[in-house]
Amino acid sequence: MTAKTISDGILRAITILLGISLVLLFLYKIQSVLAYLAIALVASLLGRPIVMFLRKRLKFNNTLAVIVTMLLLIGIIAGIIALFVPLLVAQGQNLSLLDIEALQVNVENLYRQVTEYFGLSSSEIEQGIKESKVFANLNFGFIPDVLNSFVSVLGSLSIGLFSVLFIAFFFLKDSKLFEQGLMVFIPENKEGRLKKSLNTIKDLLSRYFLGLVLQILILFVIYSIVLFIFGIENAIVIAFLCALLNLIPYVGPIIGGVLMMTLTMTSNLGSDFSTVILPKTVYVMIGFIIGQLVDNFFSQPYIFSNSVKSHPLEIFLIIIIGGLLFGITGMIIAVPGYTAIKVILKEFLAENKIVKSLTKNI
Repeated sequence: MTAKTISDGILRAITILLGISLVLLFLYKIQSVLAYLAIALVASLLGRPIVMFLRKRLKFNNTLAVIVTMLLLIGIIAGIIALFVPLLVAQGQNLSLLDIEALQVNVENLYRQVTEYFGLSSSEIEQGIKESKVFANLNFGFIPDVLNSFVSVLGSLSIGLFSVLFIAFFFLKDSKLFEQGLMVFIPENKEGRLKKSLNTIKDLLSRYFLGLVLQILILFVIYSIVLFIFGIENAIVIAFLCALLNLIPYVGPIIGGVLMMTLTMTSNLGSDFSTVILPKTVYVMIGFIIGQLVDNFFSQPYIFSNSVKSHPLEIFLIIIIGGLLFGITGMIIAVPGYTAIKVILKEFLAENKIVKSLTKNI
């Protein structure tokens, strides 16, 4: 091996590393665009069954079917915004005029009622609270600022929303657009297999995302009924937020339960703890647990078995691995990502024993 060969190899390696670094830097710089593409792709997968229904059942032409589907998706988004924004604005205005000192007193009283009810209060604890000055240092003035900031963020998302809808329209109108983009990087002798894989992935993920929408809707209805029965303020918003958090596997329901319990207690600030706050909170949490049981024993098994065709234990392990590798984001994308990988492996490595075992139901 000559010095020239070694130097050429080193230069080639440096060039490759530099090229990879530039590509990664470029992807980092356009991460917003990549996020728009990913969200638009999910929206197109959700809208695909509607487009197919309009084309096959109602005999719409492709463009008209896509327009009707997009109008439906826009209507859903507008409904969600119409549900949340006015409530947030009104709440922000109310809190901006709120007597912060009175709120602090109410929260302090609630805390003391809880500790007394459960037999936790003592002279030492009271003295510790006074010495630590927890409630004196707790400033509730941040609440209006947080809500107002959230509303301003919603306003800044309008550009992103327009971009997502624009991209999703063309993904739906030309279903081969994404596929053709991938074909640029695939050898010609592999194109047929990839096309077959992409069609299977589209069908599976469309059913999966529609299943998730059904899952959220079921939880939303259960939570709304429970919260309305017990007269909790802003029941629709709380129910929707807690149902939406369920999209985060395992962690989401815990966060949703804590959120529902906290909002139930704070909506009755100033009431008696033992006769009003505690009973309402217990009943609401029973309703929350019923919703979770319905979700765990009906909704999720139905979605996983009929959409991505994977065993529940398989899904559990994949979600845990995704969470360990990429955090909350990894847990959310674990199932659709794993489904896509399984389909591709079945098409290109169908004879492999492990692949056969994992993809026998696809």
